[in-house]
Amino acid sequence: MLAYPQFDPVAISLGPLHVRWYGLMYLIGFCSAWLLGRYRAARPGSGWTALEVDDLITYSVLGVVLGGRTGYEIFYDMPGLVADPLSFFKVWQGGMSFHGGIVGMSVVAWLLGKKSGKGFWGVADFLVPLVPLGILAGRIGNFINGELWGKVGDVPWAMIFPDPRAGGLPRHPSQLYEASLEGLALFLIVWLYSAQKRKTGAVSGVFLLWYGIFRFVVEFVRVPDPQLGYLAFGWLTMGQLLSIPVILLAAWLLWLRPAPTKAA
Repeated sequence: MLAYPQFDPVAISLGPLHVRWYGLMYLIGFCSAWLLGRYRAARPGSGWTALEVDDLITYSVLGVVLGGRTGYEIFYDMPGLVADPLSFFKVWQGGMSFHGGIVGMSVVAWLLGKKSGKGFWGVADFLVPLVPLGILAGRIGNFINGELWGKVGDVPWAMIFPDPRAGGLPRHPSQLYEASLEGLALFLIVWLYSAQKRKTGAVSGVFLLWYGIFRFVVEFVRVPDPQLGYLAFGWLTMGQLLSIPVILLAAWLLWLRPAPTKAA
């Protein structure tokens, strides 16, 4: 068993201003996406300018935050939102849905694709390789917050999380599993796949496919949100339920949807 590091949730204090690790991880994620986007745009024949990348990341910040927060409230905590509508704005407490973030970023891809003439999938294929490192940072933020821990386990790396609801029992650090799979592994898969010419939408399909698979698998060792519990069969979680249409959409993009070949 490993000891859980005791983190101060506040990373930086400047007088009355407190910067929390959770918010800082999101900032790191967006900065990494911007740097990677600039790098991709600088490659010959990318079809993207530095200014277009700046616009993409700026609008993506809004899409991720608004979509992720709205998705969490709708899918995971609607009663809490009805009881306290202002809880929507308490993002420092956590509570972001990646599936809601996908919706928010899809709106961004549609708007910018229409504006630039690149089309929805042209923008999406450029955007998705930039996302996984942000997921990695976000999952590290979950770990620092001591939230979204896993089931009780006897693996050597199990940890006792400080949240009283964890019961003082050794548990799977499922946040780190997700950081490794949905973050690092997904980044390597999509980044390398997007390095070659692919059918339009294929890069997005690979991203969605592997994210959906990784998320579905990790949910087996992650404790579901207490306000929801298991939805069916004694094991199906909301995260798994939302991942099913993601995997089906990926299958359509990769194998069923005809499209011309072009660079991602």
